[in-house]
Amino acid sequence: MSDFDLDGYFARIGYGGQTDASLATLQALHAAHPRAIPFENIDALMGVSVGLDVASLQDKIFRQGRGGYCFEHNLIFMHALDALGFTVGGLAARVLWGQPDDAVTARSHMLLRIELGGRTYIADVGFGGLTLTAPLLLEPGLEQRTPHEAFRLIGTDDQFRLQADIGSDWRTLYRFDMSRAYEVDYRVASHFLSTHPSSHFLSTLVAALALPDRRYALRNNRLSTHHAGGRSEQREIATATELADVLENQLAIVIPDRAAFEARLREKRIVET
Repeated sequence: MSDFDLDGYFARIGYGGQTDASLATLQALHAAHPRAIPFENIDALMGVSVGLDVASLQDKIFRQGRGGYCFEHNLIFMHALDALGFTVGGLAARVLWGQPDDAVTARSHMLLRIELGGRTYIADVGFGGLTLTAPLLLEPGLEQRTPHEAFRLIGTDDQFRLQADIGSDWRTLYRFDMSRAYEVDYRVASHFLSTHPSSHFLSTLVAALALPDRRYALRNNRLSTHHAGGRSEQREIATATELADVLENQLAIVIPDRAAFEARLREKRIVET
């Protein structure tokens, strides 16, 4: 990972804090990343190949000012942590959001494992509207506050479920084990998610940003704003032009070819006009 542009990463997330391999640094970076780099699947929606090599990631996220989906976010974060001297590796998860906890889904999500001070933490800067904004200690049953929601891990041995406290209801995001995953694993999963006709990323626009006082979560033409303290509101966006404006102005998303993007929104019937 010697080719990683750490200064470029710091500039992209607006970070000027400490850089030692400490819990404080990990927490600061984990808070800064999801408020600066939005979650978005525009490339997959547009039929554009998603590159996961470090050069492609840096070009898209640093130089173009783009966002991305889970593999892009967490690979960039892993490269940054590794460059700072953290002991970090990749894991893979089965997404269970909206499904029973025992559902068997593909290992289509990426998260990170960090060994620090004799303890194990997980990190995840790429789970859309419920992206973690702090690392979590790998301790089952412990309710852990983050700058946004409370989270907990449920499990025994090396099988865990990550849950979020949503309106006093613990809801499962995904299930994972401690088997290390590698870039080649993520490339296979990413290829499926960005090219296969059954992938929701080809038909559904997904975007999110975690600001200090709120979360923005967009699915197709519905924008949800979740404020600190629990108040939420939803907004239906009527036109492709208005939706592109929301992405650019509220979610800080750079749209590479706006005219083509608006046409794709109409083609996919994400908006009617």
